[in-house]
Amino acid sequence: MRYQIVTLGCPKNTTDSDRIARTLEQSGHRAVPDREQADLVILNTCGFIDDARDESRQAAETLGAQRLPGQQVVVTGCWSQIEREQVIAIDGIDATFGIEAWREIAAHAGAVEAERDIPETSLGVGPSAYLKISDGCARPCTFCNIPGIKGRQFRSARPDALVREAQELVARGAREVVLVAQDSTAYGAEWGDANGLARLLERLAAESGADWLRLMYAYPGFVTPSLVEVMANTPQICNYLDIPLQHGSPSVLRRMKRPHNMDMVRGTLDRLRASMPDIAIRTTFIVGFPGESESEFNELRDFAAEAEFDRAGAFVYSPQNGTPAADMAGQIPDPIKEARHEQLMTLLADVSAQKNARQVGRRLPLLVESEPGQTTEDGDPIIAGRTYREAAEVDGLVLALGTAEPGEFRQVEIVDAMGHDLWAEVID
Repeated sequence: MRYQIVTLGCPKNTTDSDRIARTLEQSGHRAVPDREQADLVILNTCGFIDDARDESRQAAETLGAQRLPGQQVVVTGCWSQIEREQVIAIDGIDATFGIEAWREIAAHAGAVEAERDIPETSLGVGPSAYLKISDGCARPCTFCNIPGIKGRQFRSARPDALVREAQELVARGAREVVLVAQDSTAYGAEWGDANGLARLLERLAAESGADWLRLMYAYPGFVTPSLVEVMANTPQICNYLDIPLQHGSPSVLRRMKRPHNMDMVRGTLDRLRASMPDIAIRTTFIVGFPGESESEFNELRDFAAEAEFDRAGAFVYSPQNGTPAADMAGQIPDPIKEARHEQLMTLLADVSAQKNARQVGRRLPLLVESEPGQTTEDGDPIIAGRTYREAAEVDGLVLALGTAEPGEFRQVEIVDAMGHDLWAEVID
């Protein structure tokens, strides 16, 4: 079969789509760039929050309505894991699968010929590729339905398998490998290894062949001294860390069942910055959690201003069926949530702009992402990429005059800050 995969949601879904593709290729099927050419269209969905489920539903309805004669449309991923009956009821959907269903999807497509090894280079990747190091989540966060979707048992992938997968990604064109998980700092915890992530990073740095390794989704309180030391002393590991904190008020964090010792959080930030003075730290906040008072929101604002995160996102709390927070008293009216979100986003944007402005004059390696042919309004060629300070898909870009191919590195000097993005000059 000729197939096309449509991926929604987070980078962890991207890695699942990649595994679906590899399993299909090993069964003799081939990817095509245009949906009109596909015999099989696979929609990999997200079901994390209401907006994600709505997006998944709309995508499934569109693909079902646009299905060509003889074409099959199947739906997989988090949304179909939790609402399979709703998915299969959509007109034009031929089959549904849950999470981690790459083998089942390949079986549905059928074996074109005897299974055989396909060189991994037959499936190219971009300059940056994701490596999912674990799945499932054992954390008790009251607002999150991920344990109900992915399972409440944390499951770390074996180091040997992850090294092989990272090597395959590099062989397929990746220069940067980004480690993702529901909770990356819990890697190896079920084996009793408190420093499993640090050890894995050391192996990947030594054996993967990646130029950059980037770490996402570190749980507060589990950034161990060993992890900090490995990050600080390993050149391939970007001085960048994503620590989703969710709030800055201890009382709100208690209701969230998140780490609420703010002295511990501040200590972690201090240790990271002492070991890596140029580190870029990203976080995420939720506003409007049930019972959030004006004073608790102000605690969040004060903490966000004090901590000076290089990158930060904020989301309006959305009740999720089946989670404890959905049934909590003190649900905040939407207008108040939206107003608080706007206030916090304005503050976070101002802090990020100030941190960006401090980069002017720095000389840094730039990983090029843009395809040749992009130009300014005056017709001058321009490249777009990321330094170690910007993670793919969630942070800004660095723009510079010149030409280069995706995946190439260029030495640049930052010459201007635009708030979210930066301008640079190519110096090598």
